[in-house]
Amino acid sequence: MKRLDVLIVGGGAAGLSAALVLLRARRTVAIVDAGEPRNAPAAHLHGFLSRDGAAPAALLASGRDEVAGYGGTIIDGRVAELSPGFTATLDDGRRLEARRVLVTTGLRDEIPDIPRLRERWGRDVLHCPYCHGYEVRDRALGVIGGTAASVAHALLIAQWSADVVYFPHTRPLTDDERERLDARGVRVHPGEVSRLIVEADRLQSVELSDGTHVERAAVFVRPEMRAHDALLHVLGCETDENGWVRHDAGGRTSVPGVSVAGNVADPRAQLITAAGEGSAAAIALNADLTDDDLAAQLATHRGA
Repeated sequence: MKRLDVLIVGGGAAGLSAALVLLRARRTVAIVDAGEPRNAPAAHLHGFLSRDGAAPAALLASGRDEVAGYGGTIIDGRVAELSPGFTATLDDGRRLEARRVLVTTGLRDEIPDIPRLRERWGRDVLHCPYCHGYEVRDRALGVIGGTAASVAHALLIAQWSADVVYFPHTRPLTDDERERLDARGVRVHPGEVSRLIVEADRLQSVELSDGTHVERAAVFVRPEMRAHDALLHVLGCETDENGWVRHDAGGRTSVPGVSVAGNVADPRAQLITAAGEGSAAAIALNADLTDDDLAAQLATHRGA
């Protein structure tokens, strides 16, 4: 394969959206995708205009078809190494060279080590009320704490149901936090969560360490979000005070030629936001490539 204009690492909404814009700008593009989307456990996606309720896999399949239709290359695999210049070595030994790199590898959600929690993830153990709150509206909901951000999560989730129980779990509440929960109508059930009770493939209750069962139809957990950003660190991209890669509105990082989009650098980006960030990054990348092309053309023109 000849040297690409842009290599995109990650084939989710951000990467596919970027590829579509770049291909329509007549750039040569390849996507390398490991096939591990963050939203794989979810049956439906929401909040994406014209695609609300669709299966996440269906959206990705449609995006892949569109990218392929414009001549883009999609490689199922993983980038094992990425060196300045840019040369990518895949896990099967193949090598790709590109003028620019866009990293859209997303993030992983780290949740408490509570029995049955991970296996119910994306089903009746949820994290984003904007993604899933409407589907469990007016039901008996729980919020499992453990971090300061969990209290804010519970206060938000009360928008979707009047029956919300907050489980402090391993982190005691401050007086101010308890007052805010009380004012919002969120009940507090102290005690460490020991496990979830699931029957007939449905969440029944939350079990506490003292054996108490609190019936809940769904529970929310505020995960710790960890970016899949190892390649960016290897290239020397600067990070902010929270450890996320710094970037401008067009996705450009501190390393010339390296851009980002989606959850790898923006933990708050929902699916539709990530797609928009991919589009913005693509436009910025094409502008940078055009500047390079013009510089070379001017040199040739002046030489002639």
